[in-house]
Amino acid sequence: MNNNQEVVLIVDDEPANLRVLKQMLQNDYRLIFAKDGHEAYRLAEERRPNLILLDIMMPDVTGLEVCKKLKANNSTKHIPVIFVTALNDHDDEAQGLEIGAVDYITKPVSSAVVKARVRTHLSLVHAEELKRTRLQVIQRLGHASEYKDNETGMHVMRMSYYSKVIALAYGFSEDKADELLHAAPMHDLGKIGIPDSIMQKPGKLTEEEFAIMKTHPQIGADILGEDESSLISLAKTVALTHHEKWDGTGYPNGLAGEDIPIEGRIVAIADVFDALTSVRPYKDAWPVEQALEYMEQQSGKHFDPELIKVLRQELDKILEIKQRWKDV
Repeated sequence: MNNNQEVVLIVDDEPANLRVLKQMLQNDYRLIFAKDGHEAYRLAEERRPNLILLDIMMPDVTGLEVCKKLKANNSTKHIPVIFVTALNDHDDEAQGLEIGAVDYITKPVSSAVVKARVRTHLSLVHAEELKRTRLQVIQRLGHASEYKDNETGMHVMRMSYYSKVIALAYGFSEDKADELLHAAPMHDLGKIGIPDSIMQKPGKLTEEEFAIMKTHPQIGADILGEDESSLISLAKTVALTHHEKWDGTGYPNGLAGEDIPIEGRIVAIADVFDALTSVRPYKDAWPVEQALEYMEQQSGKHFDPELIKVLRQELDKILEIKQRWKDV
């Protein structure tokens, strides 16, 4: 037995059905078996299989009930469940998919169909796991940059959620807005590369020191590098462009107007609004209305005018986030 093989839990109260599925899958996967719903749930919790083939019509506890219980448990809810059943009723199929199953296979089963469905859904699991891993790396890099700054982790949370609110109101899809939410914490990643003597200086920076500080967007982009992941690519864009200004006077590349990627323009507004309205070691928090008035004065200079309108329009949602993630 290859311990690197993926684990598939097969659940059926009929031993003959278990034998059939075992014959089909034993050469490609590590198999574990359960003959009733209680045992299925116990094994799912203990062994965390990569996928579950689950019969519906079982005595005592049905497959539908097992699936509901699995999906209600944080430790098992991500395990894909494929129902293997003699039922061929569209209502039963709809109910199964509604409670979280990913697919249906009807009995009598075909070896080719079973193998193809199992392979397909395990591939989707791998893709989702890779996405989650990349997201975790992004989040941990975001935390790393906080150690170099006077800003708090709550600032990163707030400005990330502000970015999502503004993106949705601007017309982003839910998925694209979520991606920006996860990329936004990377905006100041490059500060990792700035000397502590500059990052921790209590007074105003000299021209030479500020010139070094202005290299942090490029440092962040270099750290993130080239990657096929859309999330890391977006994080790089945000890191590189969130200090560009609408009128072209920003840095590092002096981009202007719509040459600045929309995600960088959004994060710039979210970042500055939170910085203005939060306490820092060197300043008090500005009242919200004062911060808004200042940012509206900078519309067409520092900020995209359309996005400043969106900020005002979505202020209630922004303030809810500000309260939810307030500094302790």
